[in-house]
Amino acid sequence: MIPLRYKSIYCGVRSLALLTVLGMGSSYAATGDGLPFHVATESKRPNIILIMTDDQGYGDLGCHGHPFLKTPNLDQLYAQSTRFTDFHASPTCSPTRAALMSGRAPFKNGVTHTILERERMSLDATTIAEVLKSAGYSTAIFGKWHLGDSDPYQPENRGFDEVFIHGGGVIGESYPGSAADVPVNKKNQYFDPVIKHNGRFIKTQGYCTDVFFRETLGWIKEHKDEDNPFFVYLAPNAPHGPYIVAEKYRKPFEGLCDSRAAAFYGMIVNIDENIGLLMQKLSEWGLADNTLLIFMTDNGSAVGWKIYNAGMRGGKTTVNEGGTHVPLFMRLPNNIQEGVDINQLTRHVDLFPTLVEVAGAKMPDGLDLDGRSLVPLLQDSEANWGDRNTFFHKARWGQEGAPGFWGTRKTRVENAKNRDFAVRSERWRLVGESLYDIQQDPGELHNVADEYPDVVAAMRAEYNAWWDEVRPLMVNENAPLDVPKPFVEQYERQVAQEGIPQWEEPQL
Repeated sequence: MIPLRYKSIYCGVRSLALLTVLGMGSSYAATGDGLPFHVATESKRPNIILIMTDDQGYGDLGCHGHPFLKTPNLDQLYAQSTRFTDFHASPTCSPTRAALMSGRAPFKNGVTHTILERERMSLDATTIAEVLKSAGYSTAIFGKWHLGDSDPYQPENRGFDEVFIHGGGVIGESYPGSAADVPVNKKNQYFDPVIKHNGRFIKTQGYCTDVFFRETLGWIKEHKDEDNPFFVYLAPNAPHGPYIVAEKYRKPFEGLCDSRAAAFYGMIVNIDENIGLLMQKLSEWGLADNTLLIFMTDNGSAVGWKIYNAGMRGGKTTVNEGGTHVPLFMRLPNNIQEGVDINQLTRHVDLFPTLVEVAGAKMPDGLDLDGRSLVPLLQDSEANWGDRNTFFHKARWGQEGAPGFWGTRKTRVENAKNRDFAVRSERWRLVGESLYDIQQDPGELHNVADEYPDVVAAMRAEYNAWWDEVRPLMVNENAPLDVPKPFVEQYERQVAQEGIPQWEEPQL
């Protein structure tokens, strides 16, 4: 049996997907299959909701063939969407988030880690929120930012009007440098977290994922009747560890996997329920038909890849297929066709130019983007896309003066170039010195480097040139770590001055 991930490759699906590019009167015409086409007007630019879960892999979905994990709402979204079957993120969290926000390779933004100040997205980067805001969109983020906790790096200073986030990379955790959530969250972590809402801390009630989705829906409800469209970036921290979830979600997986995986899958079931609620409310509020709903994940599976990985090798932090190959579903009724698989190689950096085009926004000059707009593929899944080499690196090398493990690691940026990297084209994946024919060997079982030395040499040459390009832009290397932790300081100051108010849960 061919895993779902690969069926469309072998079955040769041919279909046409349509996207109306909205804004300033411009549009792309339909090409001959009779599907409806709507002339764009400035007043009908689509709302955009981008959902990105944390550490959920390609195989951690029922619709991708998982043997016992059921995700009925994500399966429904899958059925209603155009699906990108060969879409890739970075191997870890902050790098993907930086690429998504900027349309540039993470290293070009200075992001080479998830901690040690190297998670901070360069202040020179222009974000998708800034571009959409300039086009009249209301912009909001809910959940995990993880691109810098100091004020200049925070989302309210990077184009977001509404901000509802935790600090650092994990609720309740603290790391060397400025990245840290508020200490009080360490007690319960994923239940009743203190959240920073537009610069002010509040005490929420409930499970973190439920809180993030409910606050998102409350904000959408407030803005649904406004003339301007909205952009929502909903980035729950789940199912990232620690693996904490209510017993009712964990218990059904007892006996099917170990307790850690049971909690991980339970967190995904909870996410699935919340996505169902979001889709229900979009329909009830009359927003579904004019909202581009996007679902993706930030890297390969942290836990599930050892149980079911859709035939791929590796998980989170690896530069194999399973470490970077993630789902991407896009739904816009009457514009994007349902049930279409797009098999061309695509990347996280492609979403920036795609959303700019969909919104009818003006692309700023001088951005040095690495991505391509996906609009041609959304119009026609057989469009001439053109092959390209795209690059992956685990990063996460050690740092002089860092405490504990990270200070003792032998690897430094100077000798990291030739470790933990990969280059991918439509057919090939070069992983270090090993070459795999992904079209024939998606599980990366057979190294064919000796049979195709010219391919290896060409891919390696492009990688070397890429490294030379990005190395000078790694602006956070060796940043001082003895620095204040802004979330901690601001929280303690608010406690002393006024206290922490209770969250007012939105009524939906």
